[in-house]
Amino acid sequence: MSRSIVRQSKFRHVFGQTVKAEQAYDDIRVSKVTWDSSFCAINPKFLAVIVESSGGGSFLVLPISKTGRVDKNYPMVIGHSGPVLDIDWCPHDDNVLASGSEDCTAMVWQIPDHTLTRPISDPIVVLEGHSKRVGIVTWHPTARNVLLTAGSDNLIIIWNVGTGEPLISMDDHPDLIYSISWNRNGSLFCTTCKDRRLRVCDPRKREVVAERLAPHDGIRPMRAIFTRDGNIFTTGFTRMSQRELGLWDPTNFEEPMALLELDTSNGVLLPYYDADANMVYLCGKGDSSIRYFEITEEPPYVHYLNTFSSKEPQRGMGFMPKRGVDVSKCEIARLFKLLDKKCEPITMTVPRKSDLFQDDLYPDTVGPEPAMEPEEWLDGRNEDPILVSMRDGYVPPKSREFKAARKNVLDSRPATRRSMSTLETSSLPPQLLERLLEEIQNLKATVLSQEKRICDLENKLSQYTNGTD
Repeated sequence: MSRSIVRQSKFRHVFGQTVKAEQAYDDIRVSKVTWDSSFCAINPKFLAVIVESSGGGSFLVLPISKTGRVDKNYPMVIGHSGPVLDIDWCPHDDNVLASGSEDCTAMVWQIPDHTLTRPISDPIVVLEGHSKRVGIVTWHPTARNVLLTAGSDNLIIIWNVGTGEPLISMDDHPDLIYSISWNRNGSLFCTTCKDRRLRVCDPRKREVVAERLAPHDGIRPMRAIFTRDGNIFTTGFTRMSQRELGLWDPTNFEEPMALLELDTSNGVLLPYYDADANMVYLCGKGDSSIRYFEITEEPPYVHYLNTFSSKEPQRGMGFMPKRGVDVSKCEIARLFKLLDKKCEPITMTVPRKSDLFQDDLYPDTVGPEPAMEPEEWLDGRNEDPILVSMRDGYVPPKSREFKAARKNVLDSRPATRRSMSTLETSSLPPQLLERLLEEIQNLKATVLSQEKRICDLENKLSQYTNGTD
């Protein structure tokens, strides 16, 4: 008698769930720019969304905890003179964000921890080097302050944003660049281009080390990302406009490791990769579903897991870094789905009966500390990301000042107004200082007396409830 053998995987039963309505973000006017960007960037502290605006480009930055309706007068980040096309949070500082725009510049912003009271219009550095719009910004995964930008001038520039200086410039692409993805240690990156080629580039050698013509036969845009094993996962279209995914070994581009046809649709599939679980989430613009796959080391390498479906089509998508998920609920991923005027978080969960920490679901993940400085990376050093444990849940670090290797661009910024709490006590008049200290002593005494009174009342109440009185 034949028995069907089911593949063993701890992620086979992952299921998606939309959060309750009050935990979503309402009244967000998502950008209508015709650019295949995700329009959204997430980290454990903030949600950033590119929004519609008149007279320039702007994006909205909200604390993750600020759910519900967003006030229409909520302050924006408004420094660009043209529509914003792409945004990306720095992996080494949760308060630093990069943006690229149609105004041919990229900008780096410092976002304060407190809720904004006025618009932010002054970036900490402006990166000017492209002659056409900047459509891609992506941070180096392990080196501090290293940012890659790509523009419609087919130019790739890698910057040290601490000094505002370009480190590397590459012009190997003859046409529009669709996507760029760093590998795990940042020694290489892969690109897809309008000339239908998939390229692997070594930026420090300033050369293309491998390329493949037409990994997908269709002429519509492709996307490519590096996996943790050094392979490349791609999405594209067949000649018949069917959407397709592929897995490639960059050391042997002759034949794909896997090639799967999905469906017929116009939307470009945006891949979001979870390196810890080795899973890929595919989100198509205009789709109302998210497909997810697991990548393994044995054939057929790419395994379909499931599809999360909802009613409304998505305009864009954001993907939370693993250090921002809720380990107590066995949540392995959280995506942020952009609708026309709303952002809905979607949690991906592995069903487990135990409330204990699940070691097999949460290996050590990439932490916020950089592994090296820009100069070390430029000199040829490679370092894997510094990992942190998820056992006690991730606690975001306190806001750190944006660090530059040499001159600090923050030093040239105008001094900010300080609140009374940040003023040095030595600058206060002696009489005022004495009065403040006296008031503090009185408040302490009041608190102590109230605590004693509450304690007495609780004792009396317990006597009544126990029936002793």
